[in-house]
Amino acid sequence: MKPRGIRNNNPGNIRRSKDKWQGLREEQTDPEFFQFVSPAYGYRALIRTLQNYRRLRGCVTLKDFITRWAPPVENDTAAYLRAVCQDMQVPDSWVPDVDDRETMCGLAAAISRHENGVYALMSDVESGWELLNEE
Repeated sequence: MKPRGIRNNNPGNIRRSKDKWQGLREEQTDPEFFQFVSPAYGYRALIRTLQNYRRLRGCVTLKDFITRWAPPVENDTAAYLRAVCQDMQVPDSWVPDVDDRETMCGLAAAISRHENGVYALMSDVESGWELLNEE
């Protein structure tokens, strides 16, 4: 069986909230996590959330982003951070450019890999980035 995040087209496993994301499935049958109509919309939401972490929450370093994304109350945040750093070949003190396509697609893919245990299809990640620019 495919991982939950892949089945839901929600590669970042974004929890359900009052947010009205673009591309949500009309019927949300997962009680905990959003379900999107395509992986691209799931990646769009993941990337937009990360951008908002910088703009609205003051996250600067990769460690800041991952600590917020995967808080210790429900994750092994240190292991999560190590995995993302290894995937991206950067230190935890790295400061990502949230407006750079390559940076954000790489970060979204690394998060998706950790969340789901499988490599992201970069075409899906890049399609998510492109959806951001259609607004």
